[in-house]
Amino acid sequence: MKTLKRKAIVAITFSLLCLICLNPSSYSAAQIDISGTWDGTIAVPGTELGITIEFDRMDDSTFSGAIDIPLQGAKDLPLDNIKVAGTTITFDLPGVPGGPQFNGTITEDGQEIAGDFSQGGATFPFHLQRKNAGTLAKEADELAAGLAEVRAFIDSTREIWRVPGLALAIVKDGEVIFSEGFGLRNIRDSLPVTKNTIFAIGSATKPFTTMTMAMLVSEGRLDWDEPVRTYLPTFKMFDDMATERMTPRDLVTHRSGLPRHDIMWYGSTFSRQELFDRLQYLEPNEDFRTTFQYQNLMFMTAGYLVGQLTDGTWEDVVRDRIFVPLGMANSNFSVEESQQSADFAVGYRETEDEQIVEMPFRNITTMGPAGSINSSIADMTRWVQFHLDAGKLGDSQLVSSALIAEMHTPQMVISEPAEFTERLQASYGLGWFIEAYRGHNRVHHGGNIDGFSALVSLLPQDRLGMVVLTNANATPLPSIVSLYATDVLLGLEPVEYHARIKARVDAAKAALAENKEEKEEMDRVAGTKPSHKLAEYAGEYTHPGYGIMHITAQGKTPAFAFNAFAGELEHWHYDVYRAHLPEFDDQTLTLQFMTNADGHVDRIVVPLEVNVAEITFTRRPSAAWSTPEYLAQFAGEFELAAQVVRFEIMGGDRLVAILPGQPVYDLVPYRADEYKIKDLTGFSVKFIFGKDGTVNEAYFKQPNGMFNAKRVMK
Repeated sequence: MKTLKRKAIVAITFSLLCLICLNPSSYSAAQIDISGTWDGTIAVPGTELGITIEFDRMDDSTFSGAIDIPLQGAKDLPLDNIKVAGTTITFDLPGVPGGPQFNGTITEDGQEIAGDFSQGGATFPFHLQRKNAGTLAKEADELAAGLAEVRAFIDSTREIWRVPGLALAIVKDGEVIFSEGFGLRNIRDSLPVTKNTIFAIGSATKPFTTMTMAMLVSEGRLDWDEPVRTYLPTFKMFDDMATERMTPRDLVTHRSGLPRHDIMWYGSTFSRQELFDRLQYLEPNEDFRTTFQYQNLMFMTAGYLVGQLTDGTWEDVVRDRIFVPLGMANSNFSVEESQQSADFAVGYRETEDEQIVEMPFRNITTMGPAGSINSSIADMTRWVQFHLDAGKLGDSQLVSSALIAEMHTPQMVISEPAEFTERLQASYGLGWFIEAYRGHNRVHHGGNIDGFSALVSLLPQDRLGMVVLTNANATPLPSIVSLYATDVLLGLEPVEYHARIKARVDAAKAALAENKEEKEEMDRVAGTKPSHKLAEYAGEYTHPGYGIMHITAQGKTPAFAFNAFAGELEHWHYDVYRAHLPEFDDQTLTLQFMTNADGHVDRIVVPLEVNVAEITFTRRPSAAWSTPEYLAQFAGEFELAAQVVRFEIMGGDRLVAILPGQPVYDLVPYRADEYKIKDLTGFSVKFIFGKDGTVNEAYFKQPNGMFNAKRVMK
């Protein structure tokens, strides 16, 4: 019997994937009118499978019908052979193995149906309750009261969290039941938030990227589990195994072994191609596929892959295959485009002294697939409904329901203890976080970027979804509001997330303020000074992954510039300097200048990624030292220990040394008057300028001594 029941459950699940035409059965006009909406359950082993059935009376007095099974993500599956005889009713779920059939009895008042659901030899009880006018009115009143509670909750908590503006939209059972704006999208001009106000959604963009990938999978153009190098042969990671084994699935499940390395791309001018090429220089901190670590650059790579496979860009695919079909005409990929709209939000952050200030817009289109979409709740409700409808838009299936289910299915466990007992078993799907929430399956993704915080939340089996958009930097309010609204709409007693999180945040702020000054003094060595003159720190320092850091020394203190960040450096102690970054809530950047064995500053060590060793930027020789005009002053013959050394310029920018009976030595720029001999450690040539400004001597510096060569005058 247990085997038969298992087969029945499998068959029920299979039935949800089958859509066929209706074939209404005959109907006797004298029988009970069953038209309307009926809610109920099938008592399959281990659970009650919730169902909703809609019966419609046809002109010929027969009935048609369709069934929803939310727990399985099924909607509008057609019923067949609907027969009503007296108080007896039977109907089938056609086209499914095992011949699933409902056999029931209608109560005399016509309000309930109870009986057996049978399939493949197994039988389970079912029960249906008609939704009459009174029931529908009561539900409508309860819904209105619940939404009023949500509205009041937002009004009270938004001010406490100091969030200027917020927009919330809720989708339930195929309808937008709530879509409202709160507060201001622009404080300076007192402009209100509306349902059409455009906000940056940040990392809530990521599910759009996995959706484009799923569409390519459905067409056979992409395989989730084929190595990325199959499609992008130049793909290369720091770790050789990751290079060879990384798949598209790995790219979008945060298991690459790579920590965030966000400063590498944030504020940079690198193109998407350049970011892709630089991945190989970013150090991992975990083994491939062993640990969940949130990683934006891998999602950028996934979007780059989508563009390469379609001979276009990731933006083209999202626009043409998601925005346009869904009618998301108010959505875009650039904050610059958002500002051309008549209704866009300005981003804000709270300073250390608790002032609310504007954050400048920062264009992150290069990292687009990880977080550049801007949208409104009016548009995002279409995106939510698309997921709740399992990839179906009207009569068109834009992506298979099986692929939608796979996106919403755990792929990588998040090995962290649960923060709240109501939220358990956290994992990551394909572009979505997944958790067990108070007995319900919750699928969600948030986003935080430059003055904006957002959250998209789905409960697919409950046909419930919502979007919260705000113009406040790194605020927990989207999560707090979303969870409160979820509790209300599920008929649960709301959990006090607001109070819990507020207490935790306030405690953290107090601890930080108390310890900040004391910690700084403990970290600083008093009475020290730099070991070099100010000008000796100036120059360009490079890292093959992170790019160039510029150090200038025109004033009393050196200054730095890296990507979009710049400012003066404060001497801390010895050869350590610090820079304050107001863009990161006044965080501090520490630069340690390093001196080589020759006594020259040749690199800077900076802790830009806390999960790996400090990032080392190596001094880059000035480009001027390789120009033909500059090299010309070194060209000529010099006498060295009774033999003639000739320095020549080759290729316009390459200085070489030619000694009798020896190979040609390439000279690599090191300092303004010194060139290292390539591939020979500890060997260099230092040129000596005379009082007349011309070079008349060259010293060969070697591990076994220094040898003087004088120019041969002609």
